[in-house]
Amino acid sequence: MSVSVRIPTILRTYTGGDSEVSAEGATLAEVLDDLDARFAGIKGRVLDESGTLRRFVNVYVGNDDVRFLENLQTPTPDGTQLSIIPAVAGG
Repeated sequence: MSVSVRIPTILRTYTGGDSEVSAEGATLAEVLDDLDARFAGIKGRVLDESGTLRRFVNVYVGNDDVRFLENLQTPTPDGTQLSIIPAVAGG
């Protein structure tokens, strides 16, 4: 399953400046594994040491936040757009 992944500015150093890349995987976990195989270190910026999504990183499959779906086991159908969005805090 090929998906399009939108990369936030802060992570573009891993993708050589690309704002959008393609990745393979039937689930979010598989997509992150594929991204990390091609762009070493990017997965560590999305997942914490226990292997769960970092608290201040939001991931959307289509328009849906994976935290309200199946987290890392959320299906990523062929052609889906996945967005990695760092949370913004402050005032």
